[in-house]
Order: sequence, then C-alpha cells, then structure tokens
Amino acid sequence: MTASSDTLHQSGEKPADLEAEIRDLASRAQTASAAMGEISAETKNAWLACVAERLDSARDLIMAANARDVEAAADKGVPEPMRNRLGISDAKWADMIEGLNDVIALPDPVGRITNHSVRPNGLRIGQMAIPLGVIAMIYEARPNVTVDAAALCLKAGNSVILRGGSEAFHSNQALGAELRAAARDTGIPEDAITILPTTDRAAIDVMLKLSESIDLIIPRGGTGLIRKVMAESTIPVIAHDAGVCHVFIDESADTEMAVAIVHESKMRQMPVCNGLETLLCHRGAIQTVLSSVLKDLHESGVEIRGCETTCEMFGEAVPAVAADWSEEFLAPILAVRVVDSMDRAIDHIRTYGSNHTEIIVTNDYANSQEWLRRVNSSTVGVNCSTGFSDGFELGLGAEIGISTSKLHAYGPMGLEGLTTRKFILMGEGQLRG
Repeated sequence: MTASSDTLHQSGEKPADLEAEIRDLASRAQTASAAMGEISAETKNAWLACVAERLDSARDLIMAANARDVEAAADKGVPEPMRNRLGISDAKWADMIEGLNDVIALPDPVGRITNHSVRPNGLRIGQMAIPLGVIAMIYEARPNVTVDAAALCLKAGNSVILRGGSEAFHSNQALGAELRAAARDTGIPEDAITILPTTDRAAIDVMLKLSESIDLIIPRGGTGLIRKVMAESTIPVIAHDAGVCHVFIDESADTEMAVAIVHESKMRQMPVCNGLETLLCHRGAIQTVLSSVLKDLHESGVEIRGCETTCEMFGEAVPAVAADWSEEFLAPILAVRVVDSMDRAIDHIRTYGSNHTEIIVTNDYANSQEWLRRVNSSTVGVNCSTGFSDGFELGLGAEIGISTSKLHAYGPMGLEGLTTRKFILMGEGQLRG
C-alpha cells in the first residue's frame, strides 16, 4: 500500500482491504511482542548498534527522501515552524545517532525487581518490570521521532507501530526500512517495528479500535490530534500534548537571572514543546525586572503580545487576544501577562496551561516551595530554564516524548515509562488458610 491510497475514500468509509491490512500488521506486531519480552539486553543493544551503522550507510538515501518531504511541504504552504520540525539537519542527524548510543548505554529495565517486602507469614513480595506489549505511536512531523521511538520501545521489550505525519511519509519509510533491516541482521523480530505504509487517515481510525492487539496509544502532536485520539480510542492513551509552558517572575526575582532564564527558555529552540510560550509577571516586578526582560526579547526579534498593563509599560507590545493565552506559538512570539499575586499566576496556568512545564524565578524560598507544591504540571521548577524538561537533561538517557497525562508516566517518558510491573510472590509453602 502506498500514499496513493488517500484517494480510495473521500467519503470517510474504510475500504475493507485497508482495514484488513492494518489488523494484520497489528496482529503481527502482537506476535512479535511476545518474543521481544524474552530477548536479551545484548541482542537489543546489537540491534541498536546495527541501526546506527545502517543509518550512516544509508544517509544519502534518507536525506534525499527528507528533502522530498520538505519540498512538498513548502509547495503545500505548510507553515515554517512545521517545516523546521520536518527537516533533518546535520545537528538533528547527529542527535539521532547519539540517541541510539545513549539508549545502548541505558540499563535494560525488563526483569528489574523493586518494592521488596516480606509479609508476616514469610512470603516475599516484589514487583518485576515487564514490557507493555504493543505500543502504537501517532505523531506529526519530526521524522527523527521514528528512530527515537523505535529505539526506546524495543529496548524496553515492546513492539511498536509508528504512524508519522503524512508530510514526513517518505522520510519515515526510508528510516523504517533501515530499522527493520537491522532487525533481520540481529535476530530481532522484524514485525516488532511497523511503519504504517499509508498516509490514509482511515488507518488511524482502524488502529484506535484494535484493543485486542495494541496495548497503548501515544499521540504526540497538536491539540486536534490529541483530542481525536482521546475521544475515539478504545485503547488506553498517554497523551503527549502541546507545550504551553510558563515562566512566572516573582516580585523578589533577580533581574539578571530572569533575563537569562526567559531568554534561553524562548530563544534556545522555538519549534519544541518545552519552549516558553507565556510569561507571567508579578505586578511588583514590572519596573525592576519585566522591563529588562521585554527589552531583551524585543531586541532578539520576539513579538510581545501583552495584557493591557504590559502594553502600557512596554510600547513595542501589541495587545494580546484571548486565544494567545493557550497558544503554542513555536515561533518568535510570546504572550505576556501581569498578575497581582502567585495565586493569580497559578490560576492562569490552571486555566490555560497544558500540564507541561512551569518555572518560577524567585529569591523567596517560601514562594519557591509553594510553587513546587501547588503547581501540578508534569515538570515544575525554580530558577531554571524550561528547556530542562527533557529526558536526557533529567537523567533518563532519552525520551519517547513528554506525557501530559496523569497516568503511570507523567512528564518526560523514558524506558521505565515504557514498562509496567507485575507482582511476584516467593514462598516456602505458605497457605492463605
């Protein structure tokens, strides 16, 4: 099946052959997952090393496929932030290869026993990490996610079904071919890695109903994708939603520190989910801190969309509209609101945030601890950049994404988040009676 299958159903009906193929792919992934749970760490690491080697050998072919996707996206008028995510730069390529090596270095979580205890009758209890099974991931742009997700899912003993955005179809197919070839080379079940061979959106509709074959759905992308998956899936979902990240400048904040933190949080990389999108500032820090922060951002080319108070104190700001407070701009645009207290800042985050990353800049210890206690997004910090909301930076080695669902994995989701735990009982003839 190829991308041409898009033309098969304009009415929204699912052709029987498409549904049958997706069901077959999921069933084969499920069969492969049973074997994956018993494969040694050495074999999984050999596959990862082989993937790195094969990618390097096929780099020209992969980059040509990526260039084809980027050119097609430009022709279709895809916005620049999305095209930036779509392209595989030299830096992204290096990160992708480094990520494979990082996953090799991580300890295999499968079989690890934790939470040991002994009951009064002498029965020993523990919990053993086991793979989740078959993980289906639906994501937009970023073809490097194809390699990152496959590496982490398989290292944790799972099978993975990957459905990238249609705009990255040729890139993902080229990358997937090398992932599966490396599986053949190293004794990994080839069907443990499935790249859906179609851009037909009806394939997602089928996949979301295959609870008999798929154990977890991970959507990673825009709000529309997340809402669709959560509304229609019969399979458990861990959402990796938009990153509407906030920095709150407390009344006690140091100006130099605030300027540096806000600058890096916004400017380091804009088309990423842990980038700063809304700046909140205590009214008592307008003149002492906010004016310097906004001057720095403006000089760096950032458009300030401010509340009434912000526009009054900073003449270069433009009035914000209601939609700006919940917008993931992924661009040199920042929403700025002045608030009267930390309570108001927290209320704003609870109303407009996406449970991603929230930072306070403060010199008041009590305020810092209150912030950590009361703000319940997946990553909450004091006096640091939002960019630290990242699996590598948090010591996970790598991440499949940043979960904004309050399930067993919340925040950057690494190997541990791709396993579950079973209870194990070790006795010496104990009977319950």
